[in-house]
Amino acid sequence: MKRSFPVGVKRNAILGILTIAAFIGCGLLASADAQDAGATKESLIDYDGFVGLGGELAAYRQARLVDLETFNTMKAQPGTILLDTRSAEAFQMGHIEGAVNVNFSDFTDAKLAAALGDKATRILIYCNNNFTDNTAPVMLKRVELALNVPTFINLYGYGYENIFELKGAHSIQDANIHWVSDWPDMAEAVTVQQN
Repeated sequence: MKRSFPVGVKRNAILGILTIAAFIGCGLLASADAQDAGATKESLIDYDGFVGLGGELAAYRQARLVDLETFNTMKAQPGTILLDTRSAEAFQMGHIEGAVNVNFSDFTDAKLAAALGDKATRILIYCNNNFTDNTAPVMLKRVELALNVPTFINLYGYGYENIFELKGAHSIQDANIHWVSDWPDMAEAVTVQQN
């Protein structure tokens, strides 16, 4: 015996099925949008690009390491910027005379342009691991994590290719380093130890 359903029941069943299908479709679209948004967010970080750029720059950076005498000669020449990328606090505690400070974590196109100007400008860099003192404000970092390397790579990545880096390790007590401090007690400590 064949069952017959009233038209209203058939219509409601069809509407119910279409409603369920619409909800499933909306859920699938929302999931796809979320995946697209996640992909967009993930694309703002390019680990492989950073590692690749670092690998490409290895020989270039090696040729740009300069001894202290050359570093000081270059530093004294017009059109050269000495860049310290440590924290503002570490910079105030002490830095090489004449350095400008742009915290590494604050690197953007705009901040670098404001501090460095033209991308052809010669830039000299140094970091904590250029100093043997291992005391504030130049506490040693693990050698493989020294700030010089990511600073060099980032500056190059931002388009600054005329970069030179202080080679070797020195004491802030060395008169040829020309260490200065914005903190009077730190400046006195360096002066006392030099004498």
